[in-house]
Amino acid sequence: MLNQRPGIQDRVRTQARKSFPKTAFSLLGLATAIALASSLTGTAWSQTEAANSADSLAAWAKIATVLQHPRCLNCHQLNSPLQGDERRPHIPQVVRGPDNHGVSAMRCGNCHNDMGNNDTSGTPGGLHWQLAPVSMLWQGLSVGDLCRTVKDPAHNGNRTGAMLIEHMENEPLVLYGWNPGKGREPIPIPHDQVVELTKVWVAGGMPCPQ
Repeated sequence: MLNQRPGIQDRVRTQARKSFPKTAFSLLGLATAIALASSLTGTAWSQTEAANSADSLAAWAKIATVLQHPRCLNCHQLNSPLQGDERRPHIPQVVRGPDNHGVSAMRCGNCHNDMGNNDTSGTPGGLHWQLAPVSMLWQGLSVGDLCRTVKDPAHNGNRTGAMLIEHMENEPLVLYGWNPGKGREPIPIPHDQVVELTKVWVAGGMPCPQ
């Protein structure tokens, strides 16, 4: 009589066989849903990343026009600064010197004071007035090479992206570009807009064109 009644183990096996298709189907559906969600998330992430990169590159293109403007580029030279919107040789002739401030009696501070522009003489001035370090030589660089130079700590004063934003926002020599004194064209893009463009470029990973 005991052998004629299914045991507990038999009932469990029977129930497992009945429920297996449903369980398998549920697991398969769950796996499919996860895979689909991952795919959609990956696609959305890729699209966002591409958009951020595109925005950053567009921001850099505008930043580059600022850095290649005479107000910036005139002092990012190898040995001697340039003058004016036409970027003519500096008169009197001055050379870099060991500290980027000139040599002997021909020192930058002899004519350019730390207080700002001299409206009487027409001589520009500002705090930290000097030639940019040789490591920051920008003359002759393409837009892409300029980008790679600006973001390279070995060529930007060991600055991070956040420090580049701060430099663009507060450095007196940078601010001079928007207040160069009479007879000189200021940088045409408003300063606050350039700061925002720098933030966009940094937030996007500081990408550079080829």
